[in-house]
Amino acid sequence: QVQLVESGGGLVQAGGSLRLSCAVSGRTLSIYLMGWFRQAPGKEREFVAALRWSGYSTYYADSVKGRFTISRDNAKNTMYLQMNSLKPEDTAVYYCALNAGGSTWYGLASDYDYWGQGTQVTVSS
Repeated sequence: QVQLVESGGGLVQAGGSLRLSCAVSGRTLSIYLMGWFRQAPGKEREFVAALRWSGYSTYYADSVKGRFTISRDNAKNTMYLQMNSLKPEDTAVYYCALNAGGSTWYGLASDYDYWGQGTQVTVSS
């Protein structure tokens, strides 16, 4: 019923940039927290960044601090991840996720209620 629609993935060279988008569709709901996770082949899904809708608190994994920026367009219920200075180790499927009102931390997959389909980001060396 709730769908997260992702876009913006692609292939870039090291040092390049991409902007990922995640829009909520299918149902209007209250957004408490949205985040980005990524999963590389053979690895567990890992936290990348998160944003609290109220107060605009943001959180980043240490591996992406200073390079990635999470933001939102509240009128469109859309979240963005601006990725700069991309490295080959950033290559992964990136997933957006949403918590609709629960009390959560932000860095665990279990903190989120809904997930997008994922979008591939590939960074060549």
